[in-house]
Amino acid sequence: MVPVSIVIITKNEADIIASCIEKARQITDDIVIIDNDSTDETLEIAGNYGCRIYKMPWAGYGANKNKGIEAAKYNWILSIDADEVPDDELISSIHKLKFNDAGTVYDIKFRSYFGKKPIRFGSWGRDHHIRMFNREAVKWSETLVHETLLLPNNVQVKKIKGRLHHYSVKDINEYDSKGSYYAKLSAKKYFKAGKKTNAIKLYISPLFGFIKNYIVYLGFLDGREGWHIAKTSVKNTRRKYHYLSQMENMPSKKQAVKDNFVVEY
Repeated sequence: MVPVSIVIITKNEADIIASCIEKARQITDDIVIIDNDSTDETLEIAGNYGCRIYKMPWAGYGANKNKGIEAAKYNWILSIDADEVPDDELISSIHKLKFNDAGTVYDIKFRSYFGKKPIRFGSWGRDHHIRMFNREAVKWSETLVHETLLLPNNVQVKKIKGRLHHYSVKDINEYDSKGSYYAKLSAKKYFKAGKKTNAIKLYISPLFGFIKNYIVYLGFLDGREGWHIAKTSVKNTRRKYHYLSQMENMPSKKQAVKDNFVVEY
């Protein structure tokens, strides 16, 4: 085991969380679960694996992840989602680290799946994120959606071998549903930040996004799944700015930013 705590936020993850925790247990003896009212067997499964479980009201992705960081045993944190599974190469790489520089963060490659198919091209095929860091230097931003790590100016980013395998969506219907949800959250985030929509964002940006994802990044090589990803990404971008436009035109600004989105992740 290494001096790293793994933090996972959950809501109804019974179908995937065992695979995640089994691999996580090969890294650390401290797995922290921050749960948002799961009604399936998520907490029973996590408890059987010896995870430390905290039931928390939903305060946003970044805020709940930060609660997990605060509860962690170790200063070094590996932040993952319940549908993300570290592979053996990543586990081996983590065990070789010295963890002696709090100013270093670790950037990890992702392999995302559409159903059972690994996606190797397009924007999904290029996916990587900083997910391991020291909590004395780094925290999550507490935005509504698309939380980011707040990194110090002198941070050193290091890449690490291995991947997190992200079992993102089961099928096109789930992808479309998730896209609609995130588009609403993104619109609300933009509205609160004072961003405005326009014709370029509604029509031109989605088109260029499609060209980059499907053609420049070779998304077409992933076959039908690559087409679904590129097409739905365009749809979601348009949705985001459509929802933002609706908020801008509401007579009541308070109603526009009302927290009325069901939490599903």
